[in-house]
Amino acid sequence: MVSGMAALPDYLTADLWLDQVFSSNEARRGGIVKRQIRDVERLVGRAAFARAVERKGFQAVENGRHFVIFCNGHPIRRVR
Repeated sequence: MVSGMAALPDYLTADLWLDQVFSSNEARRGGIVKRQIRDVERLVGRAAFARAVERKGFQAVENGRHFVIFCNGHPIRRVR
């Protein structure tokens, strides 16, 4: 283990992880999914994550420790 993080299984690749995120029930329904930034950075990297979000036509925001992914193309409007 490195700094308290569990070792990744051999089968878990960046592409597989992204496929799992974007094929979740919530993502397929056009909803919202949230992932910890440290997991994204460790598993796929920020740049690859951003490219995958863009390829899907989705949007993502960073807030605190999380990326919030809007799995649709609807406008995002900040309420407060």
